[in-house]
Amino acid sequence: MSIDRRVIKYLNWPLLGLTVALFVVGAVNLYSASAVRLEDGIALAPYFEKQLVWGLVGLAGMVVFMLFDYTRFHALAWPLFFLTLLLLAAVPVFGSTVYGAKRWLDLGPFSFQPSEVAKITILVVGARLLSRKPEKLGWGEFLFIVFVGMLPAALVVIQPDLGSSLNLLLLLAGIILYRGLKGRVLKVLAIIVPAVLPLGWFFLHDYQKRRILTFLDPTNDPLGAGYHIIQSQIAIGSGRLWGKGFLQGTQSQLRFLPEKHTDFAVAVFGEEWGFVGCLLLLSLFAMFLMSIFSTARDARDRFGSFLAAGVFFYFFWQILINMGMVLGLMPVVGIPLPFMSYGGSTTLVNFCLIGLVQNVSMRRHTFRHNRSLQFRGEAAYASKK
Repeated sequence: MSIDRRVIKYLNWPLLGLTVALFVVGAVNLYSASAVRLEDGIALAPYFEKQLVWGLVGLAGMVVFMLFDYTRFHALAWPLFFLTLLLLAAVPVFGSTVYGAKRWLDLGPFSFQPSEVAKITILVVGARLLSRKPEKLGWGEFLFIVFVGMLPAALVVIQPDLGSSLNLLLLLAGIILYRGLKGRVLKVLAIIVPAVLPLGWFFLHDYQKRRILTFLDPTNDPLGAGYHIIQSQIAIGSGRLWGKGFLQGTQSQLRFLPEKHTDFAVAVFGEEWGFVGCLLLLSLFAMFLMSIFSTARDARDRFGSFLAAGVFFYFFWQILINMGMVLGLMPVVGIPLPFMSYGGSTTLVNFCLIGLVQNVSMRRHTFRHNRSLQFRGEAAYASKK
């Protein structure tokens, strides 16, 4: 595992700086979310220290993904896919139950979520399948890619973990749209998807149905299913323009706000730093996403471009859904906010994916000749059409 020193100049330094900045902001916010006020001071829950450890592990993972030539993932895509299916199939049998769901596999001193590995797998397999040809997708390729994506997504749903399953499918949908669909496929899907989507209601668990009904009217069950959204809205609204200040949020410090270290971490941030702080956080995320997208746009090969685009959509959907959920604009589906929410496996995957984007950026110079040949081939294909 080595790297040419010349490729360092292609490192996406803005992305690296924004990633570190978001993790630091998230760690500071998690410090507040972990704090418990006592008569003689403040005690900390273990989340903050664990997140710092996972941050160091994540940085190491990012370096590994930067050094490993991403083009080798093209050959590893299918072995990685079948290994992921085995891990996901093992969860219902050997997994540990937490909060009524089997999502973790114990490996001695630590545990991990195979659903997090599935995100990288879907990204790699999707990029391989979509980079084979330059033209837009027809029905055959589209249905095959959807079938491939549905296999791990279905195994994740039965854990049950609707949030991660939704994340897998949205990631895949994003890079499919980035590749492009033929006009007739897009027109048919625009009619079929809205018509079929309501049928998904009958496949949801009772608690998932309650979440959707609560989203429509949280006041129907203010002390039950609607409690999370109501307290989150109160916390963010009470922050007003400038916020209440660090460690001064009443909803979070007095423990009215549930899941404040995971799904509702941004509610803690909004209460303490107000509208101005949230606007700055959104600006950080916007620059972060644009930096990833610029790498996808400037990649020297199709496979690398789709990898970076997949990472873009991976983070884009999580940011959009989590913030919409916390504001009460979307149902609660258990999707964390990248680098802000606590989570060991999630933090590791986030850093690894950033390392993958850096890998694509750093190796751009090695594809100069190949890219010109690729474009010539695409021009020849277009002329034949």
